[in-house]
Amino acid sequence: MIDYQKVPSPAYVLDESLLLRNLELINRVQQRAGVSIILALKGFAMWRTFPTVARYLRGATASSLHEARLIFEEMGCKAHTYAVAYREDEFAEILQYSSHVTFNSVAQYHRFRPMIDAHPEPVSCGIRVNPEYSEVEVELYNPAAPGSRLGEVETAFADGFPEGLEGIHFHTLCESSSYDLEKTLEAFERRFGEHLSKVKWVNMGGGHLMTRKDYDVEHLIDLLRKFRQRHSVEVILEPGSAIAWETGDLVSTVLDIHESRGVRTAIMDISFTAHMPDTLEMPYRPRIHGATDPHPDKPTYRIGGVSCLSGDYMKEYSFDYELKVGDRLVFADMIHYTMVKTSTFNGVRHPAICLWTEKEELEVVREFGYEDYRDRLS
Repeated sequence: MIDYQKVPSPAYVLDESLLLRNLELINRVQQRAGVSIILALKGFAMWRTFPTVARYLRGATASSLHEARLIFEEMGCKAHTYAVAYREDEFAEILQYSSHVTFNSVAQYHRFRPMIDAHPEPVSCGIRVNPEYSEVEVELYNPAAPGSRLGEVETAFADGFPEGLEGIHFHTLCESSSYDLEKTLEAFERRFGEHLSKVKWVNMGGGHLMTRKDYDVEHLIDLLRKFRQRHSVEVILEPGSAIAWETGDLVSTVLDIHESRGVRTAIMDISFTAHMPDTLEMPYRPRIHGATDPHPDKPTYRIGGVSCLSGDYMKEYSFDYELKVGDRLVFADMIHYTMVKTSTFNGVRHPAICLWTEKEELEVVREFGYEDYRDRLS
C-alpha cells in the first residue's frame, strides 16, 4: 500500500503490484481466448514500466510516429500502428518501427502502397472500418457518431476489398463491457462479414475494460473464442484503460482556503485542466480518498485548481475534518488516460512521476522543472 507521505507533491504515483494484478488478469484472457492483447500507448505510456508490460502482453499499438518509436526503443518490439492520416515525410520511418500499419481510408492505403511494397521488410497492412454502432453516449468519445472521420463505412468496399490488405480494424468502445462488444460484433459482421475470409487478422480496438470489478471476463473469453472459430482469423485487442485501471493516484497539497459568499474552495497545487483534463472534458467527478459527496453536517469545499481558468475546479466534496494549508489530497485512479494528456498551461508545475515498487519502496521516475515548460515552446 502506497505511503503517500513519502510521495512528493504534486505527483502521479503508480502502484506496481496493482499494475501486475491487471496484467496477470489480461494475460489469462489472452491465453484462454487464444488472442493477442497489446498495450495502447494513447491510454498508458509510462515507459519505465514497458519491460514489465512486455512480459505479459504481445506488443503495443501506436497512433503516431513518436509512439511507434517509443515502443520500438523502450519495449523492444515493432508497433501495431494506426493513424487517422499519415504524413508523407514520416511514413518511411513509421514503416521502420511497425510490424502492422492500419489505414483510416482506402485512399491513404493506395497513396502509400508503393512505399510499403518498396520497404525491405514485410509489414502487414489493414484498414479501419466503422460498423456505425456504438454504445458510447458522450459524442466526444464516440468513434461511430454520425459522419465520423474514423474508418470506412461498408460502401467504401462496393467495388471490392482492396488487394494487399491483410487485416480489418474497428474501434467503437470506451471503458465498455463485453456485452457492448457483443452488440458491436453483430453490427460489424453484418456490415463487413463478407470480407473476413480475405484477411488474416481482426483488430477489435480498445475500450475493453476487462480489469473493472464488474466486467464479465468469462463472457469476453467465450465471445472471442467463437469469433475466431467462425472466421479463422487472428484476433487482436488493444485496451487503453484496462492496463492501468485503478493502479495509481495523483497526490496534491492544499495551498490556500478561499471563501467567497459562503463557498469555500480548497486551492490545490494541481490543475484539473492541465493535469486531469478528462474530468472537465468527459466530464466526470474524480474520487478523492477520504472525501464524500456534499453532506450538510461535514466540512465542505470546492476543490480548485491552481490555473487561471475560471472553470478549473470540481464542485463540493465533504470531509471529516476542516481542511488546512499543507493537507494532502489524493485523487484516485489517475494513471490511465491522465498522464498522457497533461499540459503545462499557465506554466503550472507538472506533477512528478513516481513508482511504488513491489518492495514497497518509492522510485521518483521523473521530476519536471522550468526547462520542461520552456522547451515545449520557442
